[in-house]
Amino acid sequence: MSIKFNVVKRGNPAKPETPRKFYPSIQSSGRTSARELAEKAADRSTLTTVDMVAALESLLAIIPEELADGKVVELGDFGNFWLRSTSEGVVEEEKVRGKQIKSLIPRFMPGKRFKSVLRTAEFEKKHR
Repeated sequence: MSIKFNVVKRGNPAKPETPRKFYPSIQSSGRTSARELAEKAADRSTLTTVDMVAALESLLAIIPEELADGKVVELGDFGNFWLRSTSEGVVEEEKVRGKQIKSLIPRFMPGKRFKSVLRTAEFEKKHR
């Protein structure tokens, strides 16, 4: 298996006068649904596909709830999820309020196993 990429020409927005360069741009080879993940996981466990779908659906519902409770969600060697925020600043510390938070952005840091699998990825130039 390999990750396919196209070649794209991009300029530097901070320095538009510099010559544009060519870069590899990773291209999706498709999508995998939660159902397909459940089927693959069921093949590796004693759970049926239906049981695995239920387990995944439960996990996918719990993760955002835990994040909304201000927690970091640790998924072992898979990695961790946490929230980052964008906000408006004020001059005086005592005037800082929660309403200044404008958006929450979920973040993910891959764990050791996740990173090790990605390090073995191979790349293939997509032919036009």
